[in-house]
Amino acid sequence: MRTGQIDDDLAEINIMNKGLLINTDLLVEKIHFSDEISNAKDIGWKCITTNISDLICSGSENIISFTVGLVLPPNTHWEWVENLYEGMMEAMQEFGGEIIGGDCSCGETKMISITAIGEMSPPRLHRGNALPGDYIVSTGFHGLSRLGLALLTSEQLPTEVQISPELTNRAIKAHKRPQPAVKALKALIECKPESTSWRAAGTDSSDGLIESIRGICQSSNCQAVLSKTSILKYPDWPKDSIWDKWILNGGEDYELILTLPKEWAEALSKKLKYAQIIGFIKEGKPNIFWENLEPINLEDSNQYQHF
Repeated sequence: MRTGQIDDDLAEINIMNKGLLINTDLLVEKIHFSDEISNAKDIGWKCITTNISDLICSGSENIISFTVGLVLPPNTHWEWVENLYEGMMEAMQEFGGEIIGGDCSCGETKMISITAIGEMSPPRLHRGNALPGDYIVSTGFHGLSRLGLALLTSEQLPTEVQISPELTNRAIKAHKRPQPAVKALKALIECKPESTSWRAAGTDSSDGLIESIRGICQSSNCQAVLSKTSILKYPDWPKDSIWDKWILNGGEDYELILTLPKEWAEALSKKLKYAQIIGFIKEGKPNIFWENLEPINLEDSNQYQHF
């Protein structure tokens, strides 16, 4: 295995002076998706967009193609398969790429394996690129998909509060039809100061905000210091602090989490509406602290489950 490959979500190859990024995600019924809360079109959309997110958070603007592997029980209705592919096509029409092949087989549980191919271009975002002095930037809101999952499954909420119709709709859409951070990557590229190199660390927040930052710290052998007051909350988000756990550890929000030189981070926060500087990187054994040096409970960050 190549040095640093285990710290990357995807593979990087170079062919005839052209760099390609290749990502594979496997989605399993009852673990990553459920017909009880999502229809086949939504599942198809999510299969494609989650793979696109891995390409985006590695710096790929040009999404080239996909292959699809399916394992389906014998009693699966053909209409479900047609709708699955229709959802995939809707996502590709919006974000690019085409299906160029795949395979199918029979099994007891539905499984969907997507391999996505994108063109490599600056900046090559990687979890191992962070340096002390970098600012940490988040490109949007967190906790919405986790709330959407809770609403769809009638899970008991952290406290008894009235969730506004606007927040309800936004949360359910975030869970069923996630949006890869295409605009955020474009803004990142466009606002880079000329005097700054292309070095930047990045990942997406598919496994949660804190978990994504922990991954950068581990891969870059550094520490992160975060500001509680700088982390965005959706306007109608409940005020009770217990809800903050879903913001920090909810998962499946697919925002970019970046560490950038100060000038680049400040430029991005001005250019992109919801880009927010939420902390900075410092030397030290991999860990995450609040700005008052209070340690963050990292055990909560790796307990994220899709269902």
